[in-house]
Amino acid sequence: MKKSQIAAQLYTVRDFLKTPAEIAASLSKVKQSGFDAVQLSGLGPIDDLELVKMLDGEGLVCCATHENSAKIVDETAEVIEHLKRLNCKYTAYPWPHIIPKTAAEAKEVAASLEAAAVKMAAAGQILTYHNHDIEFMKLDGKTMLDHFYDNAPHLQGELDTYWVQAGGANPTSWVNKLNGRLPLLHLKDYGIIDRKVVMTPIGMGNLEWCYILTAAEAAGTEWFIIEQDVCQVDPFDSLKLSLDFLVENFVR
Repeated sequence: MKKSQIAAQLYTVRDFLKTPAEIAASLSKVKQSGFDAVQLSGLGPIDDLELVKMLDGEGLVCCATHENSAKIVDETAEVIEHLKRLNCKYTAYPWPHIIPKTAAEAKEVAASLEAAAVKMAAAGQILTYHNHDIEFMKLDGKTMLDHFYDNAPHLQGELDTYWVQAGGANPTSWVNKLNGRLPLLHLKDYGIIDRKVVMTPIGMGNLEWCYILTAAEAAGTEWFIIEQDVCQVDPFDSLKLSLDFLVENFVR
């Protein structure tokens, strides 16, 4: 993994992204922490071109975005144009717009994802899927996530390591399963404090990063994206702690 492949998921610092002025200040802070790329999510209202100007001014690459799930499947053309304005190739579908209760319903969701992914592919863009734990619920003996990937061949992955573990699955096994189909990987650690499961900066929890990251490199992962939904310390400090751990132990 190269340092230039490591990105900060801005959802981590969403409380500091409510206005254009806050966005500009936060982008500067993320850059000063050592990041060269970000994933856009959790931002308040801002014009795309103004945002691009801020990113360019800081020397930050927009590696991917998260978009509203329903909008991805119902207004795909608008999402495509939005990504074009951002000069961005990847987006992720962040949460089921319809939570399936049966295998048949999961296949219907997969069909809507496939239709959007095909349209995006025609525009030179890639739709990925960001999982939480809910997708590891089994429907007719197979996880919801398996149903999605098996029935949407153009859909690619943005696995979230913490949520794979929280769903009772093995992050490394899932990285291997999506070999060649995993351009984005969300990195967050899975730790225990006072007998409660918590998200921690990378390296401060219990996930086996050597195996996960080795498998991801073999799988062709392009972007390694640091994210914490809930932080145990200041969110900016949390991002930097994770980045420093990766640079010290895995960057070549």
